[in-house]
Amino acid sequence: MPRLTQEQLIEIFNALKKEVQPYEKGNLRPRIDIQGKYDLWSEKPGMTLQGKARTEVSFVGLILQSSYVGFYYMPVYTNTEDIRSKLSPDLLKHLKGKSCFHIKSADKELLKHVKQAMKVGYEEYRKNGWI
Repeated sequence: MPRLTQEQLIEIFNALKKEVQPYEKGNLRPRIDIQGKYDLWSEKPGMTLQGKARTEVSFVGLILQSSYVGFYYMPVYTNTEDIRSKLSPDLLKHLKGKSCFHIKSADKELLKHVKQAMKVGYEEYRKNGWI
């Protein structure tokens, strides 16, 4: 596969951002929203994560890299096996490490799987009282 151009990477980034941005509501807010980097954090007093009191929890992030767009999906840290079982095998093929998906295309099927992952993650955070 030939190396992606900067324009192609920006197109992928923007397509992913369109799937993530609808979740920018309530106490889910971006900390960074610039060309090539975007993230959402839950900011809510009184949250507990792994037995520790928190006022903020990362939800997702997008980062333009040199050969892919990193889709950082933090809900996997809440209940890894349960969350992963609800994600598409086609999306999981792009998972490198525990929470970073290396996205190299903006095809409709892959974006559909990202959209589903966002729903699953949002529901998990809602269930935990983080949003």
